[in-house]
Amino acid sequence: MSGRWLIAVAAAVLLPGCALTSAPQGLLGKLWGLEVGPDYQRPAVAMPEDFRGRLGSAEAASFADLPWWEVFGDPVLQQLVRQVLEGNYDLQAAVANVEQARALVGVAASGLYPQVGYEGAAEREKTLLIPNQPNSTFNVFLGAFNLAWEIDVWGRIRRSTEAARAQFLASEEARRGVVVTLVSDVATNYFRLLELDRELAIAHESADTYRHTLEVFTQRYRGGTDTKISTARAQASLQGSIAKIASLQRQIVAQEDAISVLLGSNPAPVERGTPLIAQTTPETPSGLTTALLERRPDIRGAEQSMITANAEVGVAVANFFPVIGLSALYGGQSAKTQDLFKSSGNIWNIGADVSGPIFQGGRLIESYYAQKAFWDETIARYRGTIVKAFGEVADALAAQARLAEQRTAQEAQVAALQEAVDLALLRYKIGLANYIEVLEAEQLLYPAEDGLAQTQRDQLLAVVNLYKALGGGWEMPGAQITPQ
Repeated sequence: MSGRWLIAVAAAVLLPGCALTSAPQGLLGKLWGLEVGPDYQRPAVAMPEDFRGRLGSAEAASFADLPWWEVFGDPVLQQLVRQVLEGNYDLQAAVANVEQARALVGVAASGLYPQVGYEGAAEREKTLLIPNQPNSTFNVFLGAFNLAWEIDVWGRIRRSTEAARAQFLASEEARRGVVVTLVSDVATNYFRLLELDRELAIAHESADTYRHTLEVFTQRYRGGTDTKISTARAQASLQGSIAKIASLQRQIVAQEDAISVLLGSNPAPVERGTPLIAQTTPETPSGLTTALLERRPDIRGAEQSMITANAEVGVAVANFFPVIGLSALYGGQSAKTQDLFKSSGNIWNIGADVSGPIFQGGRLIESYYAQKAFWDETIARYRGTIVKAFGEVADALAAQARLAEQRTAQEAQVAALQEAVDLALLRYKIGLANYIEVLEAEQLLYPAEDGLAQTQRDQLLAVVNLYKALGGGWEMPGAQITPQ
């Protein structure tokens, strides 16, 4: 057998056909018992020293290390997140995809082991053995075990297994990405729902105020102390509030339906917890920039795609070399079933075979170049994913900083407008102003309150976006996506 192995190796090295003469340089660098093709190394990436717009001093701790139930303190929101992680169909599909990829690793690795099978046959034949003599009829029974084993000299099967394993890990990162996205989506939709509730309360308040104003102006008009213009303006303000109430109610139903879809359930009302104005935000240190590569599932998944492509390059290189295998068969053949496994009917064979390409019309070399180009593509996508991640973190940090300033200014604006309404009412009661002055002050107050509510919502969304951008909850194992 050793002589056959030497012949196989010599043929692989000295084969003068197009398969090897047209192969890229370096293919012969790794031969016996090694894996041809490049070994994976993480490509260099330009990393910023700090996050743009960081709030506070740089420190290793990050609130992205917290599980989601410690980030969002609203118990209703926590329950919604639990439900979405249990019932969302996108997550269920992602989990099934992980299991599929896990099984395919075993499929790829199965080629490393001998493939054992069996075969059996039963035939009845009629043949003419001697001319002008009666035909001969006889039975043939066959039962045997067979074995085939490809000796993975060049690492083709090992590279294929490496690629399958990386695809499995990439699918696991995709599942984690779905979890992070679902947590952020349900929190985003919930905070938008609370903001719509706040706007609806403001709209009802404004409608009640405008209704009272209309009654006042109507009485004054009937008494001859005011004009029709005042009545018309009050009526227009009231109808505007009524229209806004209807619009907000429609938006609330649509928002509840969006949350129901995330939960994997039919449309239904959604319970509320802490009101918008009582919601609090946690401290949000962003941590070190280098940790982002380990937290973000899309970055981790992109790296696994690079590993897959790198291993597939090795498979493309291994295809240039011959396939070396062993085969064996053992069984029995007899004209009678009872004699099938007797020593007189034993059959067996054992052998080794070598097969490889000589001329493929350029298929092998072009396949190698195609796989190499795909490897370069995954590197570019990996670097692009990292740049995008830092951009998302910078956007979320900038939103946090600017929204805090915006909210402070809007709170002062609302306080000033409320004071203006109170003063206008006081002036009207003592006869120093007409009710038009009160109406104009109210018409400025309610939109300002809406704007403040929207900024309060955006502050909460900025926390959600930063948590997602940093890869929040990255340490949670798949079996513990909900708190124990």
